[in-house]
Amino acid sequence: MNPYPKNIASKLPQTGTSIFAIMSQMAKAHNAINLSQGFPDFPVSEKLISLVHKYMQQGFNQYAPMPGLPALRDAIAEKTRFLYSASYNPETEITVTAGATQAIFTAISAFIREDDEVIIFEPAYDSYVPAIKLCGGTPVNIQLKLPDYHIDWSEVKNRITSRTKMIIINTPHNPTGSVLSASDMQELDKITRHTGILVLSDEVYEHIIFDGYEHQSVCRYPELASRSLVMCSFGKTFHATGWKTGYCVAPENLMKEFRKVHQFVVFAVNTPAQHAIAEYIQDKNNYTNLGQFYQEKRDYFLKLISNSKFKVIPAHGTYFQVLDYSNISDESEMDFAVKLIKEKGVASVPNSHFYKNHRNNQTLRFCFAKNNQTLEKAAEILCQI
Repeated sequence: MNPYPKNIASKLPQTGTSIFAIMSQMAKAHNAINLSQGFPDFPVSEKLISLVHKYMQQGFNQYAPMPGLPALRDAIAEKTRFLYSASYNPETEITVTAGATQAIFTAISAFIREDDEVIIFEPAYDSYVPAIKLCGGTPVNIQLKLPDYHIDWSEVKNRITSRTKMIIINTPHNPTGSVLSASDMQELDKITRHTGILVLSDEVYEHIIFDGYEHQSVCRYPELASRSLVMCSFGKTFHATGWKTGYCVAPENLMKEFRKVHQFVVFAVNTPAQHAIAEYIQDKNNYTNLGQFYQEKRDYFLKLISNSKFKVIPAHGTYFQVLDYSNISDESEMDFAVKLIKEKGVASVPNSHFYKNHRNNQTLRFCFAKNNQTLEKAAEILCQI
């Protein structure tokens, strides 16, 4: 006899499997070229891998300190100073995490209580809403404005209430590739100043930015940074998404609460990887040239599909390219994406799944963080549609 209840009420009744997993599984089942899930198919730096191996062999295989290795936190502090002229105390204001998604979940868990409102911008990375709901909070969805996916700050101001506890921003933006400007950050600063509203800034693609744009990290703006938690990803930066290593920087009063939750979510993060990254980022060239590398990938992909019927939505960052298929089909994004996998052999992600109500803009997200041969094969198919 089963002693457990048959009908367990879900805390996330409307949440199913991540769209990334769904499309990747479908791509595998149909042997399709996978431009859906955001991971590179080219190698991680041999030097970085050799460093991990070195530290494993040297015996650094047990728990790291809960906030992260001191050497890595020192290196992160130096990196943040170098890039953004911002000072964070590595002892009290930097925590190494098991990837940025864990950092995001931890930050939301640390500060969002029942009935708190959290403003997010759609299309939105799919981890934000479930984390908010698990904490009893209420997501307040504001749509980015077409065609360039910009924020209407007057709408943001009008949607703030006495219950607004946090605003989540993401720049460069997944899935659209748009980037926030200095004026965007100044508007965010004005709106949140003297309100008690926290900012969670998802900056995992901070180094993957193109076309002469400069990443406008929250860290650049001292007043805004004083009430913000900033999330970054070594996995994205070093083509090692499976290592699940990232970090959070925040002022001490916020980081104190963040660590209270962090210690019971993962406690500590992969030790040899931390040692390796701490050494690897001493050479600034290992992250400062990333934008140029990925811009070349993006430009090559766009050149390959220039004769297709897809319309390009400009992407100024990330390793994703949004394509409009309205000249090809009037099907829903999910239906067209499924057909693209099953009948053509190329996998993408329907952007509709990044909206609360699955808004259909007839756009798909393609990952161009692939080797040239993969991009060439995919583009040949896309040009025939």
